[in-house]
Amino acid sequence: MPIIASAKKRVRVAAKATERNRAVKRTFRDADKAFQAAVKSGKSADITAARSQVDRVLDTMVKKNIIHKNKAARKKSQFASAAKAAGAKVGAAKPKAKKPAAKKAPVKKTTAKKTTAKKPAAKKPAAKKATPKKTTKK
Repeated sequence: MPIIASAKKRVRVAAKATERNRAVKRTFRDADKAFQAAVKSGKSADITAARSQVDRVLDTMVKKNIIHKNKAARKKSQFASAAKAAGAKVGAAKPKAKKPAAKKAPVKKTTAKKTTAKKPAAKKPAAKKATPKKTTKK
């Protein structure tokens, strides 16, 4: 058992994080099982829906630092290839809606350069003339 207060707090924080991580990992395993069941059924719509759910859970795991982003990318790739082998469309997981192109206003070109008015320089006071020091010989 830790004695120092900060070490006691680290134990409490680690316990909370462990519970959160377990919950998210459980949702991933459930989503994975649902995906595998959809692949066995062979229905394209079910496969696509299950795959998007798995991708969503993987993104959540990366965001919460439960797994590394490269592992999530590898898993997504494996799920995509399994979906493709089962006959589902791979690109259909995240459909992109096309936005209408915004019309750009014509740009007017100006050939004359704009000159900026400069402020007049402040006048400096006249420098004092240096008077030579008189030296006396002793």
